[in-house]
Amino acid sequence: MYKRQPQASTQAPVASAAPATPAPAPEASNVPMSERPMPPGLDAAVMDPSANPCDDFYQYACGGWLKATEIPAERARWSRGFETVAERNQTVLRDILTKAAEGQGEGTPEEKMLGDYYGACMDEAKLEQSLPTLRTYLAKLNGLKSPQEVAKAVAWLHARNVNALFRVGSDQDQKDATQVIAVVDAGGLGLPDRDYYLKPDVKMREARTAYQAHVQKVFELLGDAPFVASRKATGILAIETRLANARLPKDQTREPQNVYHRLERQGLKKLAPAFQWDTYFAEVGLPAGEALNVTQPKFFSEVSALVRQQRPTDMGPYLSYHLVKDVQTALPKALRDEFFRFESTVLTGAKADLARWKKCVDATDDALPHALAKPFIARTFGADGKATTLDMVQQIEQSFERNLDTLSWMDAETKAQALVKVKKITNKIGYPDQWRGYDGLTVKRDSFLDNLLAATAFEQARQLRKVGQPVDRQEWFMSPPTVNAYYNAATNEIVFPAGILQPPFFGRDASAAVNFGAMGMVVGHEITHGFDDEGRQFDADGNLRTWWTPASDKAFRERVACVKNQYDQYIAVDDVKVNGKLTLGENVADLGGLKLAYAAMEAYLARHADQAAKANSYRFTPGQQFFLAHAQSWCSKIRNEAARQRALTDSHSPAFLRVKGPDVNLPQFQQAFSCPAGSKMVAPAANRCEVW
Repeated sequence: MYKRQPQASTQAPVASAAPATPAPAPEASNVPMSERPMPPGLDAAVMDPSANPCDDFYQYACGGWLKATEIPAERARWSRGFETVAERNQTVLRDILTKAAEGQGEGTPEEKMLGDYYGACMDEAKLEQSLPTLRTYLAKLNGLKSPQEVAKAVAWLHARNVNALFRVGSDQDQKDATQVIAVVDAGGLGLPDRDYYLKPDVKMREARTAYQAHVQKVFELLGDAPFVASRKATGILAIETRLANARLPKDQTREPQNVYHRLERQGLKKLAPAFQWDTYFAEVGLPAGEALNVTQPKFFSEVSALVRQQRPTDMGPYLSYHLVKDVQTALPKALRDEFFRFESTVLTGAKADLARWKKCVDATDDALPHALAKPFIARTFGADGKATTLDMVQQIEQSFERNLDTLSWMDAETKAQALVKVKKITNKIGYPDQWRGYDGLTVKRDSFLDNLLAATAFEQARQLRKVGQPVDRQEWFMSPPTVNAYYNAATNEIVFPAGILQPPFFGRDASAAVNFGAMGMVVGHEITHGFDDEGRQFDADGNLRTWWTPASDKAFRERVACVKNQYDQYIAVDDVKVNGKLTLGENVADLGGLKLAYAAMEAYLARHADQAAKANSYRFTPGQQFFLAHAQSWCSKIRNEAARQRALTDSHSPAFLRVKGPDVNLPQFQQAFSCPAGSKMVAPAANRCEVW
């Protein structure tokens, strides 16, 4: 997610229908392999040639980079791929926003809004004067005297997307993919996950102690005497511990049936009667109507018990802390420094706070994503970008279709349904066809805190207005400069923002094998998400329903159990193991994505003799280029604090395992590097995991 001056997206290799069998590779050059040029898109300096690729391929592909690279002081993690690209993109966005703030552009209303938002964020002097404004907001949350006032205060926060106590939003009905319904979900924690409150080990106990001291310090900086601030911090930790205890473990929330409970408003009132729901719904901005998914009923029973047992006045400090935490970037430096101190020592390990301009670029992208995306796209995304990326996506979708015929574990009836689903995937490339507007949002140059809350209220109102409306299948859920991609099971779509469509993922001059290994794997990964343990439960239209025969369902579960067990054995950091259940979907997608992209590369080179000859003229074979490109896009370093947090909360495995984990299961990798049986990078045939 970070940025340099981006290049236009690459000329992706494009293949038409694959032949039944690959054409023979052209004769290799007479030049010895070691004397041939490096394939464009790979970097020899990144590698460690002293490592044996069959023993530790990640070290072989990335060892030079790992040795030479230090994590920037302001970062918890750094990678040759995501973070580096995002940093480049961020530099482009900074230039756009600086010019807008200085009035150097065309002066359009959107440009002025961008300039005022970014300019207010960058105005350190005014940030130092923001406490009186903050106190006017905090006054809405303190001195609460009744359950109705608590409900009003929570609604006021939720209308600004401050997720104290719980969360409210809109989402597609999982069992009626045409409609949007209201959703209430577990929320309200200041630490990253329930385990931080409940686990008895030393690290988690230390985290809780540090968190309580941090909350106390925040209230002292807001003007409370130490003994008052201490009492508030103790109460907040107690409230959040109760909420944590009532939440589902994160790995259980990946099961769609676990978080779909159409209780409707009346059912929620019966489940959690002590919370004043009528007052809350009237204040928060939800349209009228009964439709409501209560994701975690047990959690909302605890919310009711908490509200019944707590004095209304005791809820004020808890609600206040969550507001301050959410708007910290708009507050005086002393408060910002305290949040950084806690987060860096307990959660991230970062040695310096993020530069102010980077925070303000991110804040503007969050608040005004489509307004900022337009000039970014104009600068960075060539006219050929959508077409060339779409060609690659379609090739890999065809690879999935061909691969279905080879799956002996899946019966014909289920294969037919899977084929319908993959053919119905919507592909969104680069940027939306329709841009969102910001009419009705007021941005001022004199108060970033006001702007921040106005922008979050504007977006939350937009989200809540969707309730009761048909699903908008044109909507994007990432901003175009984002260095990422996603599959959305509810709409059966894959989305590739322009931000990721650049080196090392996608290079105009890169060899075909390199592009397939880096970006092609990302494409295959997102396609496979439609058929991982979670995505497979949704049909071609996005409805949560069973479309698998019992026999194919049983066979699928056996295969993903192999993947879960494989990753359960890996160490993420120190004494913390990877959670194979939490990371299962991503691990299945990594394995399937690599396999699909490799097959698509072979099909492409088989039909394009000129590209095959070119690929064979480089230092590595096309198969080796493919796996090296994949690995080099994942070269990463991470601080222990951040690695521990991610192991507990992130559905993705650590970067080094996103390379080694799938590779050990792929015969294509073993063949590419001529790895003998028994090598560390070759799983024994009896233990090899294969799903798609």
